[in-house]
Amino acid sequence: MKTLMYCLVFILLEINCSAGDRNDLEKDKKDFIKTTEMIRSAFARGDVAMITSLHHPNVIKAFGGNNYVDGRDAMVKGLIQTFNSVKLEFTENKIENTLFNGDTAVETSIFTMKATPKNGRPISYSRGRAMVIYIRYKDSPTGWASIREMAQAAPDEK
Repeated sequence: MKTLMYCLVFILLEINCSAGDRNDLEKDKKDFIKTTEMIRSAFARGDVAMITSLHHPNVIKAFGGNNYVDGRDAMVKGLIQTFNSVKLEFTENKIENTLFNGDTAVETSIFTMKATPKNGRPISYSRGRAMVIYIRYKDSPTGWASIREMAQAAPDEK
């Protein structure tokens, strides 16, 4: 009888621990979604400080060709130069896949960015596919920060 009682207690503890893990994953997902929404919103406002707070100091971004950004300071410099001449906003952000693995999240998405030049030139659009790796980062307002990003041309629309 004691053995059965111990087994039941063990099973109940295991179920409770598993439920706790699911609750943490749900919170992680909500915080993660908030992170990606905050990044896109900050781009639309040209808010370099907010964008910076959601990126790890050792962030690396590879956008093809010679467009390679190594470190948050280089990212900030590029953002300031960009926002001085254009307003950027995401007009599309279709999540293809998100993977959570402990303190890491990997997301692939199809995006479209609208660039509105401040000098009155015509608006342009860039469409691409990005893979972004996020890690838990205590100094981020959401607890997540982008640390690696690669982008390429998006597939043709069907």
